[in-house]
Order: sequence, then C-alpha cells, then structure tokens
Amino acid sequence: MRNFLFLFVIFTLTNSTFSYAKIKLPSIIASNMVLQRNTSVKIWGWANPEEKISIKTSWISKSIKVTAPESGRWEISLITTLSKEFQTIQFKSKESNINLDNILFGEVWLCSGQSNMRMPLKGYTGQPVFEGNMEIAKSKNQNLRLFSITENGSLTPLDSVSKFRKWDSANSETVKEFSAVAYFYGIQLQKILDVPVGLVMTSWGGTRIQPWMSKEAITPLIDVNKVKKDTTEKNKRIPSAIFNAMIHPITSFTIKGVLWYQGETNRDEPKVYQQLFPEMVKDWRKQWNIGDFPFYYVQIAPNKYIDKTNSQYLREAQLKALYLIPNSGMAVLSDIGSNITIHPPRKKEVAERLLFNALNKTYGMKDVDCMGPVYKSMIEKDCALLLSFDNAETGIFSPESELSNFEIAGEDKVFYPAKAEIFAHKQLKVSSIEVLSPVAVRYGWSNWFVGSLYDNNMIPASSFRTDNWE
Repeated sequence: MRNFLFLFVIFTLTNSTFSYAKIKLPSIIASNMVLQRNTSVKIWGWANPEEKISIKTSWISKSIKVTAPESGRWEISLITTLSKEFQTIQFKSKESNINLDNILFGEVWLCSGQSNMRMPLKGYTGQPVFEGNMEIAKSKNQNLRLFSITENGSLTPLDSVSKFRKWDSANSETVKEFSAVAYFYGIQLQKILDVPVGLVMTSWGGTRIQPWMSKEAITPLIDVNKVKKDTTEKNKRIPSAIFNAMIHPITSFTIKGVLWYQGETNRDEPKVYQQLFPEMVKDWRKQWNIGDFPFYYVQIAPNKYIDKTNSQYLREAQLKALYLIPNSGMAVLSDIGSNITIHPPRKKEVAERLLFNALNKTYGMKDVDCMGPVYKSMIEKDCALLLSFDNAETGIFSPESELSNFEIAGEDKVFYPAKAEIFAHKQLKVSSIEVLSPVAVRYGWSNWFVGSLYDNNMIPASSFRTDNWE
C-alpha cells in the first residue's frame, strides 16, 4: 500500500511539472491569426519558471531566446512588416514544440459593444440583416480573418479567455455567426486597402457600459459597493466583470483601433454615460499602452422604446463625446433606425459610416467624407431662426422640400412643430406661426423619428437641440 501511495505521489508531481513546463499560448495567439502590420507586436505565453524558450519566425532571420520569469508569464515584442505572404512562428523548449502557420500581417480591429455589434450576418430570430444572405454566399476570403470571444464575466481579471471561436478565414460557415457590422466593415476595408484584415469580436447583448470598464477606471466615478452584485448570467451586470473576462486577457494583443456599438441599455442614465464613456476609452488606451488608437463608435438609432425612455438624451451624450474623446468618430443612424426592433437591419450602412471615419482619419483618405452636419450657431431673422452647421463644406441637403421632425420654442420653452427649409444650400430656416419670437430649435428630439437632414454626401445629422433646458 505504501509503495502504491509513493508511486501515485511521484506520478502526480511528475505529471504536474510536465504539464506546467509545457509552453502555453493565449487563445488569440494561434494559427490563422492576423498580426498588426508594420509595427511592434507582443507575443506572450506561460511556461515553467526559468524555462528557456526559442522563438523562430519566418520573417526574422535569427531565433529569439526568452527565459520564463518566476511568474511563468513571458512576453516578447516582434517587428512586423508590410509583407502579404503567409508567415509562421515556432516555439521550442525542452518540453514543447509549437508551430503556428498561415499567419498574416494586416489591419487588426477590435469590435465590441452589445447586441447590435453581436448581431450576426444571419440575423436574430425574426430580425434580419439586410443583404446578409448574399454576403454569406460570397464571403470566402483568405485575407479576412475572424476571432470571437464568447460572453463571460469574472469578478477578477483573467489572464486568458476561456471560451472563444478560434481564428479562421472568412467563409460561409464562419461569417454567418459573426458580427454583421464587423464583417461589413472588415470586408470593405480589406478590399479598399488591399491588405489582410483581422477582426476580434468581443461583445455581449443587453450590457451597460459599467461592466466594460476596469475597476481602476470606474471606482473613482461610482460607488461600486452600492451596486447590487447580480451574479446571474455570468456576472454580466457587475461593474468591471466583462472587462475582466473579455477585454483584460487580450490587452497585450496589438490592434489598430476599436469599433464600439453600445448605449441602448444606458439610455436611462445619459449624464452618467456622458461621464463614463470617455473614461472607458481613456482606460482602454491605457491598458493597451499603444497610444491613442482610433476609437469609432455608433450612435444609438431611433426606436419606439417600449419603456418610453427619452433616448434622445443618450444620443446627445454620444454626440458630445466626440469632443471629449481624442481620435474618435461617430456613425449616425438617424435615418436608418427601426420602429419595430431595437436591432436595425441595415447593418451594411452602419459599417460604411464607421468605415468612412477610418478611411478619413486613420488611413489618410481626406477626400472621403465621414461626418454629417453638426449644429454650430443660429441667428433670429424675420420671426425665424437661421441655423448654421459645421461639417457641411459643400452644403446641406434633404430629399424633402420641407424637412420633418423640427420643433421651435420661444422664451416660454413650449415647443411647436416647425417648418424647416434649406436656405442658400448652407443654412436651415426654421419657423412656426405659433412662435413669433423663437429662441430654440430641436431636431429629432424623440425616441422615434426618421432623419431628413444630410450633408451633400448623404451623411446624416444627429438629433440635436440648441437649448440646454432640463
């Protein structure tokens, strides 16, 4: 009996040491991945302390030697190139020989948010994605690679993601389950730049912004001890829980920028969102430690919300965030919302408006317009208000002779439906026979409306107001 116990202990210790000594890579470092091109990227993993590891890449002539530290987590930086050839990486140690192949250098974008970002090309039940079926049919593309992180929350930061869909190239099987917004964005970017593109999707439906922020970022802003610790659905409602499980494990993976589509679940707290959103972006940039990378986001679309929450204030908070977040851009959906679903089906247009921001601001295509009219100033003239706009260099436009969804008010703060007409191609004349001395205008100031104001390139204007009345 003693001999059996002795042998069992020896076997257990030997097996544990053996398994720990083997090199372990994070799930996002794998065959078929896309590494951000022409920059310094991080490669990391785990091994036994003092384990000597040799790393050989297909694009660097000399092998790289690294010794695992006491913590077991090792990390190196590699300089990638502009090559479009398939690449390989080999990791060797006393106990391991790992070969990664079919790697590409390209543009890597992180795609995050809630259900409108998660919505796959095949759509949700009874909720289609327009043109999704055709995109699935023609999706085969070795130069577009996809990686998805499955919904998960944790009370403490995790080192690696536990559930995911591994890196794979675009094809009918992989894209039908992948984010429609991310896919439409990625495929167009890949074709326009003629380089590989990698999309990392980490999103979760029905989530507020609070769980997406690190503990360090959110603690100074809200009293997390007063937040009910709702541990249902994998901790999705607990501040920092989603960050811990779905963002923290990949902050060493070099990206070009972020696409963000979230806000519907925070529409009941616009002032809180206006404070938290810029801080979340600031914190993510700090976590990645690669500078103020591009952050392009989607303004929530008009919808007949059943709870009657005034979503226009959340849209206003997102509009104001443009001036609070450096190197940012916003896709406006004022004309492509849906009155029957919170998931607008025209995801291709959403992606295109995000893409216009990236092409203009990140990839230097300044001739590509990326922002619609933004209210600038007004003057009173002949019982009407003349509104001027930024981002309307070639004028403003509407397919309607008289624009809809405008209201006007006098000093009494009572708003009336208004007549709005484009004046001299650049200004908007707003008036009402009910208001002889107008002082304020609102546009699209409701949960549901269909936008009618654009710039000359058909980029829509956000809902807005000229007043700051409560």
